[in-house]
Amino acid sequence: MRNVFIPETQKDLFDIIADKPEAFLFAGGTDLFVKLRSGLVDAADLVSLERINDLKGVEDNGDEVFIGACTTHSALLADSVIKKHFPVLVKSLMVLGSPQIRNMGTIGGNIITASPAGDALPPLYLLGAEVELKKKYSSRLVSIKDFIKGPGETDLAPGEVLTGVRLRKYPEYNLHHYEKVGQRNSLAISIVSFAAVLNINDAGIIARARFAWGSAGPTVITCEDAEDFLAGRPLSRESLEHAAYLARKAVTPIDDVRASAEYRRQVSGNLILRIEGLLNRSE
Repeated sequence: MRNVFIPETQKDLFDIIADKPEAFLFAGGTDLFVKLRSGLVDAADLVSLERINDLKGVEDNGDEVFIGACTTHSALLADSVIKKHFPVLVKSLMVLGSPQIRNMGTIGGNIITASPAGDALPPLYLLGAEVELKKKYSSRLVSIKDFIKGPGETDLAPGEVLTGVRLRKYPEYNLHHYEKVGQRNSLAISIVSFAAVLNINDAGIIARARFAWGSAGPTVITCEDAEDFLAGRPLSRESLEHAAYLARKAVTPIDDVRASAEYRRQVSGNLILRIEGLLNRSE
């Protein structure tokens, strides 16, 4: 029989961790409970974070926004600050799982799981997210790209807890896009996912572009070569074709039961080409 601890404060949480260092922490539990039932992991002690209120919610701190790690996807979708400043994150959460999963799953859980297919991860990468990690008497901030080391692998140290995510506001971006390709229209793990934010001026010139792909490598893949190439160029089919070529060189996909590596590579580039049509529809 497993022991389940339900602390109500961070102090209580760190006291439990000190006493039960091998305990598994969870918030929504949408990933952990599946693994427990399937026997992929085993744990004598579980710690629920659901009653720690200061790990939930969105704080608008001027140029920066802090998201508590236990904030659910549904709460983020309903939050006016997130909807106004981070549309690309909202778009990714809208296609994450089912309503039930969005009601239970949390932003911290999506990060800690560190799945290459995690829907929230490509937007967080291109927005330069930092994760807040706390121990009982210390804390640190780490960029998400340095925190996630590989599939299911993170830089979380023993005794540390992911307590939140910090995002800077980027008002210059006027085109936000997220799309995932799966084997069905909903409730699908992505074959490839793609997040993009761009600043395009009235003359149709790209001032800045940021791209990130999920399920196209062991972690989220970005491509500075494609971003740098597009800066200062018109948003044209010719420009996007070359950026797509650079993206296909950057991704490092694998073959699995859902798709071949070559298919993922081709799709990763093709998703850039769709940006031209997106701008036309937004005008």
